[in-house]
Amino acid sequence: MEKSEIIERAKKYIAEEKDARFRKEVEDLLAREDFKELEDRFYQSLEFGTGGLRGVMGGGTNRMNTLEINLATQGLANYVIKAFPEKAKDGTLSAVVAYDSRKNSDVFAEATALILAANGIKAYLFTGLRPTPELSYAIRELKAQTGVVVTASHNPPQYNGYKAYWDNGAQVIEPHDTGIIKEVNSVKEIKTISKEEALKSGKLVLIDKEIDEKFWEMCKKQLFRSELIKEKAGTVKIVYTPLHGTGALHVEKVLGDLGLKVITVPQQREPDGAFPTVEKPNPEEAPALKLAVELGEKEKADCVMATDPDADRFGTAFPDKDGKFVLVSGNQMGALLCEYILLSRKELGLMPKNPAAIRSIVTSPFCDYICSKFGVKMHECLTGFKWIAAVEDEFEKSGSENYVFGLEESYGYKVEKEVMDKDGVSAAAICAEMTLYWASQGKSILEHLNDMWKEYGFFEDRSISQNFPGSAGKETMAGIMSKLRTEGLSTLGRKNVVEIKDIQESVTFNPSSPSEKKPLDLPKSNVIQFVLEGGTIVSARPSGTEPKIKFYINARTEVAGAKCDGCLANAKKMSGELCDSISQDIKNMLNEAL
Repeated sequence: MEKSEIIERAKKYIAEEKDARFRKEVEDLLAREDFKELEDRFYQSLEFGTGGLRGVMGGGTNRMNTLEINLATQGLANYVIKAFPEKAKDGTLSAVVAYDSRKNSDVFAEATALILAANGIKAYLFTGLRPTPELSYAIRELKAQTGVVVTASHNPPQYNGYKAYWDNGAQVIEPHDTGIIKEVNSVKEIKTISKEEALKSGKLVLIDKEIDEKFWEMCKKQLFRSELIKEKAGTVKIVYTPLHGTGALHVEKVLGDLGLKVITVPQQREPDGAFPTVEKPNPEEAPALKLAVELGEKEKADCVMATDPDADRFGTAFPDKDGKFVLVSGNQMGALLCEYILLSRKELGLMPKNPAAIRSIVTSPFCDYICSKFGVKMHECLTGFKWIAAVEDEFEKSGSENYVFGLEESYGYKVEKEVMDKDGVSAAAICAEMTLYWASQGKSILEHLNDMWKEYGFFEDRSISQNFPGSAGKETMAGIMSKLRTEGLSTLGRKNVVEIKDIQESVTFNPSSPSEKKPLDLPKSNVIQFVLEGGTIVSARPSGTEPKIKFYINARTEVAGAKCDGCLANAKKMSGELCDSISQDIKNMLNEAL
């Protein structure tokens, strides 16, 4: 990008940004003539990806700031008014706004609510930080047409984000996401109103416990074994961390009401957008659970639980026979919850007709085998829980199938129908009950996971991420995906590629017969999957919210004997060697591109 264009964009931003903090950052960069930093802040504008609008906080069009929030909200308001003309005409449009513990989240949330109110849309604004799943629940409960939660989920402290939701309680997808972007890019005027005026007019309504209490009850209603909980709850000890986020109020309340003993990590209980005890508040990464695991071992707990800052992701660890805690991956916990839910529904006569589960395309097929055993159909969808919600929404509208569970490998689970997004609070409740259940059967969670591997096969899942910062990085990412798409891969880990699924082109084919393509029934997305002989799947996908490409390896090895511990150990060894070999091939390819 030419220097003159960068300067022009920066000056335009300064003229439009009302927040003095962010405006001054850009003014100082111009004064210092720091064009490298200015280019990074202005070479593009933030766009809605799989997680909505997300970026590093600061001044600039490629940063999260008040101007970007205002533009996004005015565009959202314009789109909602056009999408619901009758409600706009009679003044009954409404929206719900929530926010997490990140820096500026409360400022961004209030700005969002006031712009919605200024556009004649009644804005229900939570009085304090709340989890993302509660925002989804509130949209459905209050029959709102849209909603926004200000959060950057599990990203590092310098990030913030803006997730837009539709009237079904799910994050926006096509055509709404592209429609909103079009409106954002066409904004000529941002309407404003003072908080006092918005409250007086009734267009701003503050909410808290009236939604909290219903949300808590909904989470508890997802459980299956009230008698077991009543009888055994006092025998289970849980260590929990909200990682300085929104989860403590809800997880402590729901599990506490069940009679479970919950010990919250004291250093991480209070909300703090600086996340002082962790580099990344991400329950997917072992360092984030370090304090919780240490406390779990000290307290001789039965389970360690963690939720990310907006409490939609849920991580766990369980003690082995020596009392040392072992982290359970997102795919493994998804399989454990899936089997427990289906087992409970079958045992208690609660399995609906035409039951169906949903997983993302980069999630392990572990649950496919479980669903097959229980007569449940598994559906695949694109990455991001909004796509799981979209498939479930189709079930609701058509009545063809009944949703029983949804999951994605990145520690996202949804056990209920009332929330149309992943929910770490309800996952914590059902996980606690599952721990009680298997304890009542004389098994720990890790022992039962071994039993599952012996029955369904051993599954090993790995991911590799490569960051590509800046405008040059974006071009490098595009080049890598283009090369994979045009040249493909014939082998990975010394295994032949027997099928290529190009989600962007909506086709699948055998590389030995590339002209014989079959259609794929999935929305287009920049993802390529390589299926190897033996069934291992390797997926390549650029992140929708961060400058990186992620590779996912999903390997399955048959276990020769259900009662053969040596056979399981051998399957683990074979899977590990295969994943090591595939990982090295991917790293070599990336090194060539850099």
